[in-house]
Amino acid sequence: MIRNLKNTLTNFLANLFGFWSHDIGIDLGTANTLVFVRDRGIVLREPSVVAVYTTTRRIRAVGLEAKKMLGKTPGSIIALRPMKDGVIADFEVTEAMLRYFIGKVSKSMKLVPPRVIIAVPSGITEVEKRAVKEAAIHAGARDVLLIQEPMAAAIGVGLPIDEPAANMIVDIGGGTTEVAILSLNGVVFSRSMRVGGDEMDHSIINYVKREYNLIIGERTAEELKIKIGSASPLDRELSISIKGRDAVVGLPRTVTITSSEIREALKDSIASIVNVVKGALEQCPPELSSDLVDRGIVLAGGGALIKNLDVLMSAETGLPVVVSSDPLSAVANGTGTVLQDLSVWFDNE
Repeated sequence: MIRNLKNTLTNFLANLFGFWSHDIGIDLGTANTLVFVRDRGIVLREPSVVAVYTTTRRIRAVGLEAKKMLGKTPGSIIALRPMKDGVIADFEVTEAMLRYFIGKVSKSMKLVPPRVIIAVPSGITEVEKRAVKEAAIHAGARDVLLIQEPMAAAIGVGLPIDEPAANMIVDIGGGTTEVAILSLNGVVFSRSMRVGGDEMDHSIINYVKREYNLIIGERTAEELKIKIGSASPLDRELSISIKGRDAVVGLPRTVTITSSEIREALKDSIASIVNVVKGALEQCPPELSSDLVDRGIVLAGGGALIKNLDVLMSAETGLPVVVSSDPLSAVANGTGTVLQDLSVWFDNE
């Protein structure tokens, strides 16, 4: 009797709070943060970068404005990424970043703080989960629920994960790559590896320095990856001119880089991702493996946009591989779908 009364009161308060506030879903990525507001869709998409004053740690800029400062700040300001490998590397700055993003989308929802769903890597520890929850609560969330990134990505791209059949998702983010096989709204097998877009950028930086004695920054490396990066040979190879600092004489210099060179720079990172996918397939139960012969693999995340990655992965696994229609928004869209009916995904909450 008392338990039923307590549950009724809890549900009443939850519905009341839900009426006055808009719950939000957050894809808290190493490279970018996306915020989905229930009934409004994705309303914010900004880099996970914060600029702070070095002495006082006071916030100078957040998001896109802060990213423009990367590598260009004076000694009194530092632009940094508070997320590393998909988890919090700087708690204080991450909290400030979340407070900024939540406040930016919640200006018209001040009566009741929002409930927040945050997508996290499947391989993070309990300590790391607690850090994410505490950062969001301190940033102004009423309640915080966590969902594994591959689950959110699979939901976001529309995979029929409620069916008794295998669905495979590979979500390549900035800090991590998430590989998961799902069935009946659950994870059959998952693997999280801390290889993603950031490591690819660093591989490009190291390659350019080694081959050309040219020092370039993260933004230039990211531009090379996006514009001419590929996983297998292109029908027509591309090239691009970049500027950097000569490592020997220290003066500015311009060189032309080809897509075949960037492919060579990315080779090891892409091979690591492909090997994890193969490892997941080896762990998959036989009955589910047969489903994947027809259903194949779906790629999501920013890394899915690397040219011909689907072609290479299909050749290596023998399975059909497709890139989702909006890979950058997959995880955020997944949190939005979950917001529509929390009881389906958080029946024990």
